Amino acid sequence: MALLVWFTTGIALWHFTVFLPDRFWQGIVGAFLGATIGAVLFGGLIEIASGKGLGETDLGTVLTAIPGVAIGLAVVWLIGVRQEQAVAE
Repeated sequence: MALLVWFTTGIALWHFTVFLPDRFWQGIVGAFLGATIGAVLFGGLIEIASGKGLGETDLGTVLTAIPGVAIGLAVVWLIGVRQEQAVAE
């Protein structure tokens, strides 16, 4: 269940990327991948480090996905910006 919570949290927060300039690697699809993969990886890492099982969910399960979404989106954003700069040079 925790995997589903992280994935849907990533999707929910990904919707807000529509308000940002489209500089993500591979556009909105890249932002989607960054948000969902970041949420699942970071959420899983924190959940395992805390000793909880993947079937246990609570409010903290949702909150652990939020930094992962931000990190995933930042990585995809930076890759997109670097590619834009490489093309411009």
